[in-house]
Amino acid sequence: MNKTQQTVVVIGNGMVGHRFVEKIVEFDTTKQYKIVTFCEEPRAAYDRVGLTSFFAHRDAEQLMIARLDWYRQKGVDIHLGDRANAIDRKERIVRSDAGVEINYDKIVLATGSYPFVPPIDGIKNRGVFVYRTIEDLERIIEYGKNANRCAVIGGGLLGLEAAKAAYDLGLETHVIEFAPRLMPRQIDDEGSRMLVKRIEEMGVHVHLNKSTQEVLGNGQVEKMVFNEGSQLDVDMIIVSCGIRPRDDLAKESALQTGERGGVIINDHLQTSDPDIFAIGEVAQHEGMVYGLVAPGYEMAEVLAMNLTGSDAQFTGADMSTKLKLMGVDVASFGQYELSADESTPLVYEDPFAGVYKKLFFNAEGKQLLGGILVGDASDYGTLSVLAKSGDELPCPAGNLLGGSGGGAAAALGGADSMPGNAQICSCNNVSKDDISAAISEQGLTTLASVKSCTKAGTGCGGCMPLVTDIFKSELAKAGVEVNNHLCEHFAYSRQELFTIVKVKEVHTYDELLASHGNGNGCEICKPAVASILASLWNDTIMEPQHQTLQDTNDRFLANMQRGGLYSVVPRVPGGEITPEKLIALGEVAKKYALYTKITGGQRIDLFGAQLHQLPDIWEELINAGFESGHAYGKAVRTVKSCVGTTWCRYGVQDSVRFAIEVEKRYRGIRAPHKIKFAVSGCVRECAEAQCKDVGLIATENGYNLYVCGNGGAKPRHADLFATDIDEKTAIKYIDRFLMYYIFTADKLTRTATWVEQIEGGLDHVKEVVIEDKLGLCNELEKRMQHLVDTYLCEWKAVVDDPEKRKLYRQFINTEETETSIEFIDERGQQRPANWSKNEELVQIQMPNKTTPKNGKLHQHEKPKPEWVEVGKVKDFPQDGGAAIKYGDVQIAVFNFSSRGEWYACQNMCPHKNAFVLSRGILGNKDSAPKVACPLHKKPFSLKSGECLSGEDYSVKVFPVKLDGERVYVELPPKSQLDALLATRLHIIGEEGTNDCSACSPENTTNLLASSTVP
Repeated sequence: MNKTQQTVVVIGNGMVGHRFVEKIVEFDTTKQYKIVTFCEEPRAAYDRVGLTSFFAHRDAEQLMIARLDWYRQKGVDIHLGDRANAIDRKERIVRSDAGVEINYDKIVLATGSYPFVPPIDGIKNRGVFVYRTIEDLERIIEYGKNANRCAVIGGGLLGLEAAKAAYDLGLETHVIEFAPRLMPRQIDDEGSRMLVKRIEEMGVHVHLNKSTQEVLGNGQVEKMVFNEGSQLDVDMIIVSCGIRPRDDLAKESALQTGERGGVIINDHLQTSDPDIFAIGEVAQHEGMVYGLVAPGYEMAEVLAMNLTGSDAQFTGADMSTKLKLMGVDVASFGQYELSADESTPLVYEDPFAGVYKKLFFNAEGKQLLGGILVGDASDYGTLSVLAKSGDELPCPAGNLLGGSGGGAAAALGGADSMPGNAQICSCNNVSKDDISAAISEQGLTTLASVKSCTKAGTGCGGCMPLVTDIFKSELAKAGVEVNNHLCEHFAYSRQELFTIVKVKEVHTYDELLASHGNGNGCEICKPAVASILASLWNDTIMEPQHQTLQDTNDRFLANMQRGGLYSVVPRVPGGEITPEKLIALGEVAKKYALYTKITGGQRIDLFGAQLHQLPDIWEELINAGFESGHAYGKAVRTVKSCVGTTWCRYGVQDSVRFAIEVEKRYRGIRAPHKIKFAVSGCVRECAEAQCKDVGLIATENGYNLYVCGNGGAKPRHADLFATDIDEKTAIKYIDRFLMYYIFTADKLTRTATWVEQIEGGLDHVKEVVIEDKLGLCNELEKRMQHLVDTYLCEWKAVVDDPEKRKLYRQFINTEETETSIEFIDERGQQRPANWSKNEELVQIQMPNKTTPKNGKLHQHEKPKPEWVEVGKVKDFPQDGGAAIKYGDVQIAVFNFSSRGEWYACQNMCPHKNAFVLSRGILGNKDSAPKVACPLHKKPFSLKSGECLSGEDYSVKVFPVKLDGERVYVELPPKSQLDALLATRLHIIGEEGTNDCSACSPENTTNLLASSTVP
């Protein structure tokens, strides 16, 4: 350690605090400083900008900015779950709740802000929440399980994020805003009107000019009372009325603060004490407290530069921002609150597409000053850079408004026309020159490497279109072709491989790999090629040459859920089902204790089936008249319908009959991604056909055909493709449309994305499908008819074949079965126990070779492993794996037949303690054999056991040998291996999982010392 090293104490480990730590570590090349940081939350810095995504994945790890290992590697002391509560400026000591005392040379206050809760009567009732931390979100999720109606007080950025969260929880959602418009600091009245329209179309209620006077309820929220006397019944409230700087520690330390809060700082980020600095939302600079992350990042970088010898200044920050709120793009940049005397506005409005753009120019129309974008912010990056530069426009002002399709980038000449000093990423202060230099000097060839190296695009993400353009431009200048290869094993795109398979009539993956690929494949190319083969030839995917190619769900014809369990979804064509079939589903669910739920596609989902139960469950369902629903496949899923003329007084066509016909025609057809249909019986559109890949809406004269719609995380309204067509024509167009999509789309690309990527867009697709511009229609129709004619129920093929049923055995070497996850009761049904937080999971550690005994180190004897017969060669699928049971331990054994090699490892993936590795896809990375966990695709080396994605996980590996047809694995004694890997010790939710007395030194001697692969 440097004896002259100074100690910098960073109080607060949010996004800005962590950014300062990153930058000081980067800039402090002489190791001048020792960094200590206090983090009062139970986890290190995480991405608050992406907080709402937590509702989708419920996994805090996905929001982490850096793992704890990063701090250790960088020599940063982090005090997790410990609040710095006092600064003794005289003694120069920081004290914490845990009693820690740190002598400091410099302090950086990065304590952030707290949510402001207005002093409303009844606001402390049960059922009122704020929206700030992961713990807040966890409480909202838990309370929301028993709530029906939620109000969000505040219609700003965070308020709309909270409203989206409540909406996603299935709650009737109301947004209450005191101002006459939403997002009053970012957009104007017209922009707000468009935003309100888009939000209310989703079913969220917006109340403007409303001031909450009182919250009523007997101990918990029941009703809100507003200023004009109106009332709203709710049982849950989320308060998002802005933030206030967390400056209490600064005040207690006698630092100067502003009248309305915030630690006053100068241009060097110094407080009234020159050795104490403040950055982020706690700081007030020139009367301004910045509530966005980008200014905080800029402060952090300026301070880190100054502490390491530079003389940088913070003179204010760009408040430009781009977000997706309730699925609607909203952005503002530059000077967007100018009056008519200060600027000349230019407005574009498309009420049909829900797009509003307002750009502010100087009086001559030669300089862009700022703007507001609602509904389409695709030009945000280009326009914000132009406004910030102050340069004279190279084109007429009107050319910058390109309607809903954008146009500013094209009008300005693209990324090539931008000056080198143009700031591309305001979150991380990255210029065009920074990106260009990184690409050319470091030989970067992927967008991921550009983001990692420059940090561009890792903040709000609004600059990624520009980053992508610069990336492509730089590669083109260097004569480097942008790599569209499927993966390291195929130097072709998915579309090119499709053409090769079709023209060469390739029928197996091995054949294609031998003729056009290299290596042993991976979890990317195997499922992609398997999909191509199924889309062209429609062989049963459970045949030996195809089965181990399939992705997680297709591999066993069921959707893998938490803990390696599966869901069962029989087909219910058009959503029509008889009482007898409903009863049959109920009886099966009761017999196998399955959790039941109605799906959004008008089917019934049965959750919680174990692998070995699937054939028995499906045998009963098939006997009851059901067939596979293909919910597990990248395939045609469902055709949703309303009752049409069958029952509805408004119906104009028999939508149920036609939906059933459509579903039976296209059922199970494999494609680059899942495909959903809907048929509505009238323009009231109860089946929601306009958010489906293919939608049909009945008219008096037939049907209107819509294509390329999408719900989910990135909604897209479907495009009208043809009007007033009869059913025969509709089928013809759908045949052609689907096959053209299958022919040309990239892997894992929905139709909504495909139509925007394909050259010519929707107009081109219409020309191909309706006008036969390419002369392909005859082939497209024949290909589709082949798929229709060769359809068979994949589950019936399994149920009727004893050899295929064997694939579903839990263990190869025993008929025993065991549950690998604990269940809990909830609302009268069983579901898996909650995943533990990552820090609570038992991480298997190799025991020490020595332990203290009688005051001396005692050398343990090596265990004596033995070769254990685990099955016959025929028991293990080619290029696949299967599980065996040894004592109380599950072992995955892999027949890597394409390499002529065998491997074995623990069956438990350490990421989520799921016993599923035997069901993963085999492949190689840089010639090294690997298996990809089927649950979250974590790749593990089959030689070393290390996680190949760089994460801090590993699995234990064991040698394998063959003796004729017999397969042997070298394993330690059962009692010793049980002490480390017994299933009961690692079941999620099992009481005592984290207090394993079995793992004592006596039981866990160096038992795996000889466990290396040959």
